[in-house]
Amino acid sequence: MKIYPIEEWQIRETEFDVETNYRDETIFATGNGYIGMRGTLEEGYSGPPETTFNATYLNGFYEEYDIEYPEDGYGFARKGQAMLNVADAKTIKLTIDGEEFDLLKGKVHFYERILDLKKGILQRKIVWESPAGKKVEAEIKRIVSFPRPHVAALAVTIKPLNFEGELNFTSRIDGQVSNLTESKDMRVGAGLKGRGLITVDKEIEGTAAWIKQKTLRSGFSLVCALEHSLTPASGVKVSGCLDEDAVVIKFKLKASKGVPYTLFKYISYFTSRDYEEKDLVNLALREVEKAKEDSFQVLEKEQEKFLASFWEDADIKIEGDPAAQQGIRFCLFSLLQSTGRDGKTNIAAKGLTGEGYGGHYFWDSDIYILPFFLFTRPEIAKALLLHRYSLLDAARSRAKELGHKGALYPWRTIDGPECSAYFPAGTAQYHINADIIYALKRYVEVTGDVDFLWSYGAEMVFETARFWVDLGSYIPSKGNKFCFNCVTGPDEYKALVDNNAYTNYMAKMNLEYAVVVAEKMKRERPADYARVAGKINLKEGEIEEWRRAAAHVYLPYSRKMKIIPQDDSFLYKKRIPADQIPREQFPLLLHWHYLNIYRYQICKQPDVLLLLFLLREKFTLEDVKRNYDYYEPITTHDSSLSPPIFSILAWEIGYEEKAYNYFLHAARMDLDDYHGNTKDGIHAASMGGAWSAAVYGFGGMRLYSNGLHFSPIIPNRWKRLAFAIKYHGRKVKVTIERKVAHYTLVEGEALKIHHFGEEVLLKPGTTISKKVPPRRGAKFNLLSKGA
Repeated sequence: MKIYPIEEWQIRETEFDVETNYRDETIFATGNGYIGMRGTLEEGYSGPPETTFNATYLNGFYEEYDIEYPEDGYGFARKGQAMLNVADAKTIKLTIDGEEFDLLKGKVHFYERILDLKKGILQRKIVWESPAGKKVEAEIKRIVSFPRPHVAALAVTIKPLNFEGELNFTSRIDGQVSNLTESKDMRVGAGLKGRGLITVDKEIEGTAAWIKQKTLRSGFSLVCALEHSLTPASGVKVSGCLDEDAVVIKFKLKASKGVPYTLFKYISYFTSRDYEEKDLVNLALREVEKAKEDSFQVLEKEQEKFLASFWEDADIKIEGDPAAQQGIRFCLFSLLQSTGRDGKTNIAAKGLTGEGYGGHYFWDSDIYILPFFLFTRPEIAKALLLHRYSLLDAARSRAKELGHKGALYPWRTIDGPECSAYFPAGTAQYHINADIIYALKRYVEVTGDVDFLWSYGAEMVFETARFWVDLGSYIPSKGNKFCFNCVTGPDEYKALVDNNAYTNYMAKMNLEYAVVVAEKMKRERPADYARVAGKINLKEGEIEEWRRAAAHVYLPYSRKMKIIPQDDSFLYKKRIPADQIPREQFPLLLHWHYLNIYRYQICKQPDVLLLLFLLREKFTLEDVKRNYDYYEPITTHDSSLSPPIFSILAWEIGYEEKAYNYFLHAARMDLDDYHGNTKDGIHAASMGGAWSAAVYGFGGMRLYSNGLHFSPIIPNRWKRLAFAIKYHGRKVKVTIERKVAHYTLVEGEALKIHHFGEEVLLKPGTTISKKVPPRRGAKFNLLSKGA
């Protein structure tokens, strides 16, 4: 049963329910990649405190705290970082003839809340009757502007339906905010105790106001500013007051029956992470003054225009399953709302919608989310990689702290240092280095932007290669193969293992790419090579070390079982099929001791299977099927990263029903609250994975050394699947029907692609239609090893 009505371009709520309010605040969150506002009620909320969490976040704005260990150890992460809940400017209290507008008081005759994915506007419509019988019609709109990253705006309209009387709008900035600090679920909240911000200054200037706050530890300041306009404006009395941690502006008027009164509220945030502290107040005030001058209607038009362009590039059109259509669009819209586009920020595991995982950036962004932007908005993918480059010095420091050369990127962070207090599932996930380089390599392959590689990427590639060579060892008992011991792969249910297959294969890729980049750079851009080599003191002999290590990396394989063991010890553990574990014990990390999780063949998420997907060109279809059949029964899918990868591989080997169910699970994970924790924020990685499941899975897209390949077959219940792909300055529209696929080169010069192995030349402005062969078993049987 669906929680929200199925509509292709909207998420709609038709009644207000205290019991689901916390979850709904996540679903109806609005953001623009910099500002994120949970979908809390503008007029405030008088329900139980455990059923709401009012929050506004600024991407990359954090406070530090000390990580405390009952039993300490060298090299443990010392400083935590938590994305801060900042000053709340959403609130506009309403009183009608002295009675407070409150959905939990009086009577609600009509209620509707809509998140419009095309217009980028959150809108509520309410008909409410006060306890004394005064009836009003309310319409409330909220925008967090995409074209203006520092701006949000509200439009609150009240129309008296059966009375004339006094109407009061009380607008405020509330600086007395704090983060979640306590939860039985270690995935929720942060180690930050108490308030992370103190108010240092504030002022009211007519209908404008601002508040300045500072963090106690990280050294950042922010200014939040407001400006207002009210229509009709005649007879309005304006007053203001300063509280200890708030600024308040009141608008009082005599309201006439049947006349709508609208208060427009313009909000801006600026921080010292991006600007000089001395300039913050002026910048914030100037921004809200400009927004007021332009009007709320202009902001609406700008928002819709921005999104029209975005959907032209990013939309996935599904005909045949409206639930899938709604789900995938909600995913893509949510990713846009939560992803930093400035090169200074990234995307947190919960986006800008909640405090799960402390607002940290993980490898999820590089492997699961970046591909969506890479093929639709490559400039955003570039910005995400620039953010990774900005953390390179911190990664070098972390590697040195742990006694290694090169750079070690943190498993979870906001601004560079490792913030995971549990090193077996944090620091030991060394694969983060290779994940970032994989994303960088893909970026260059898809965009052809070698200038980015020479200017930024090469340094990242070389420093991570240095790390792998220093981490690994040639082990005689493994035939002198180069091994990586005491590591943790993507599957966090197996920690501190030897030769995790995913880690080894990805490290090999990283090392091989470092050799290729170094040789190409020396040949084609010697001055740039000399600059980078001089900066990091790179010696010629190191490149040969990378080449030798890459050639000898140990790649686990069981000849007897003809599968890839997840690690050296995995096949020696007792196997427990996931369907034999009582459902009430999931997720296992909340119900089993880690030792019990670690000692069995039981997986949280794809590990070997993720490897097969990412490095698909290296494996045969038989490899995929044998490993899928082995690992699927013992995977709990406790991680939201799991379903999309299982969907892609299941579709490839012909498990159609499984593939479709996994896809729907990924696409509608939050809309249907499959994991029961949507209240804590969206599952951003699953959303990025849902795009991959549609495009790589049903769309059959693969990127190989000789270009783009498509082997599309859509589910029987679908009539059509359509999406667009950007590749080397071209834009290709792909439309897939049951028996034919259409490829249109919308932008750019002629391009060769492959349709089920057949080379197809696309010319500008023309459409090529090719037959889709009937499915006989698996569909990618021609994409065998060495393709």
